[in-house]
Amino acid sequence: MTQEAQNTRTDRPVLVIGGTGKTGRRVVDRLREQGVETRVASRSGETPFDWDDRGTWEAALEGVAAAYIVPLDLAPSRTPALVEQAVAGGVGRLVLLSARGADVPGYFGDSYDGTGPHLEGEIAVRASGVPWTILRPGWFAQNFSEGVFRDGVIGGELALPAGDGAAAFVDADDIADVAVAALTRPGHEGQVYELSGPRALTVDDALAEIAKATGQRAGYVPVPEQEFVAGLVAQGMSPEEAALWTDAMKPIRTSQEAPVVDGVQRALGRAPRDFGTFVRKAADAGAWTG
Repeated sequence: MTQEAQNTRTDRPVLVIGGTGKTGRRVVDRLREQGVETRVASRSGETPFDWDDRGTWEAALEGVAAAYIVPLDLAPSRTPALVEQAVAGGVGRLVLLSARGADVPGYFGDSYDGTGPHLEGEIAVRASGVPWTILRPGWFAQNFSEGVFRDGVIGGELALPAGDGAAAFVDADDIADVAVAALTRPGHEGQVYELSGPRALTVDDALAEIAKATGQRAGYVPVPEQEFVAGLVAQGMSPEEAALWTDAMKPIRTSQEAPVVDGVQRALGRAPRDFGTFVRKAADAGAWTG
């Protein structure tokens, strides 16, 4: 067992809720590499877990020392009830994936009052009575390689309501590194880590970086918000969900996520990974080969 793994407080397992998602599976991989017993909980994971089925929570939480929580981003938040059950069952450390701007009115659209489900989860974790750490990442770099932007990149045209705004896209590998540090090492208790990459890029800048690595240049098409919503609805998305997706892009559109923040440096003692580094790694792994 590594020295990092020896810093865990007990030999009981660490629970990763959302353990098959972008950050969760990376957290799982790192914990297991360190020799930490890890329980993967999700609807498709080793341990069944469904945010909308509280009957699945008990088995996931039973006997674990710490939990990484990737919440369901829907109101009302299910996180407070989970936190209460986790602490009552003996879970001794909580690391919550929240979001940059969770407490900023207007951050996710004009109707956002700064009290959405992410903030509800944060409040519950802070009041839990056990050591906690909150991660607040901005938009993930991986949205270009394994998320909602990938099809547009491969198809040669990415149409988004992002205007000419910029964001300091954060690498999910950095998010996972911070999460694992908070789960396994002392010194992260009571910390809120705002997480970003080391520089801001527009969507067109990001596509140019991808083109350098792949030789294929996708074009960026800025579209009006209403047109984008209508397009998503035409593809089968509900008007409400389409509006939420559009509002979620406001921090890019308005460059609210352009400022570089210091959470990775504070948590890990190093700079965050550059977008170009992410692109080269993703390209080597065949992210954009079809």
